[in-house]
Amino acid sequence: RINTLLKLALTLLAFALSAFLLSNGFPPSNNRNTPAAVPEAHPEHFLSAPSDASSSSIKDIETLKRRVSALEKRQFPTVARLDWRQRKRILITGGAGFVGSHLADALLRAGHTVIVADNFFTGRRDNIEHWIGHANFELLHHDIVNPLFIEVDQIYHLASPASPPNYQLNPVKTLKTNLVGTINMLGLAKRTRARLLLASTSEVYGDPEKHPQSEDYWGNVNPIGPRSCYDEGKRAAEALCYAYKRRSNVDIRVARIFNTYGPRMQMNDGRVVSNFILQALRGQPLTVYGEGDQTRSFQFVTDLVSGLIALMASNYSQPVNLGNPDEHTIGEFARTVLSLANSSAPVHRLQPAKDDPHRRKPDISVAKRELAWQPTVLLRDGLLQTIHYFRHRLSVDEKPQNEL
Repeated sequence: RINTLLKLALTLLAFALSAFLLSNGFPPSNNRNTPAAVPEAHPEHFLSAPSDASSSSIKDIETLKRRVSALEKRQFPTVARLDWRQRKRILITGGAGFVGSHLADALLRAGHTVIVADNFFTGRRDNIEHWIGHANFELLHHDIVNPLFIEVDQIYHLASPASPPNYQLNPVKTLKTNLVGTINMLGLAKRTRARLLLASTSEVYGDPEKHPQSEDYWGNVNPIGPRSCYDEGKRAAEALCYAYKRRSNVDIRVARIFNTYGPRMQMNDGRVVSNFILQALRGQPLTVYGEGDQTRSFQFVTDLVSGLIALMASNYSQPVNLGNPDEHTIGEFARTVLSLANSSAPVHRLQPAKDDPHRRKPDISVAKRELAWQPTVLLRDGLLQTIHYFRHRLSVDEKPQNEL
């Protein structure tokens, strides 16, 4: 009786398994030793319309077919051909963002395989869409607060909102991205034995009492102020990197990035470059906080990208400042933007922002010595490119919908 019940149970189990396989598209094989044939993975196979499809469904499928056809005919940027021993499999977290997308461009053109992971909180698909469909490029819609299980050789960890309005919008999320996200990326680096580069920030110096700021300066940061979610988040991320290095021998690099500008910046990110350019192009008053005598140093995004790549390739594992030591007052910078944008907009002064650093200028002697790196793009040349980009974006974004 027990044997009869066992046979019946096995029969029911086999029947259920067969039904599951059939419902999931696996046809039964006539020969147990021969696997079922798998249809060719071609876009047309997956986009074919069922015989009973509605007219709207058929239109949607035809639209998808046209998009697939456009992808197949797309002309991608030229990439170098690397030997398999030289080609790296590289993850860029936050790779659809301003800096990350320019970094992806440089690495793909150099011949590497690039995986971009982004949750699109501040990143834009437009920034990397010219690579979608390329054999060396992969896009993951992923939030690094959640673990990521892939195989990589290098990790550029850029994921984090970087402008005050964005990181202050949800300070807890900003902290989680810099703490939990960094732990997840360090865990990935430990498992795959990949080298990880952390994109830290000059904000770790706070409102500095030392000028210019060198890497051995410990900073003057308000740990409970409105900017602390970002400042302390990055300081903790650095501490995590060196804890993993000491404890688990994870290979790390740390870049402390100073003010960076260029095409693909968010127009409404609240930073001084984007604010001034947008206001100048719209003829609105340029908003200067305080007297405008606070200073900043601005580096063009291509200079930063070359510095990040040089740091990743180096044997130097201590923090490195990446910025332009050419210092400008905010008042002087406002006049430069107005001149280059051919704008007659006035300057409007507001109350000083809380915890806003008064002076910011990097000491880049370590980068010069260890990386043979220094910025090369002049402020005027970089601003002209950025203004051109903003003018184009405004012409597209502010055009009536029926004209697009």
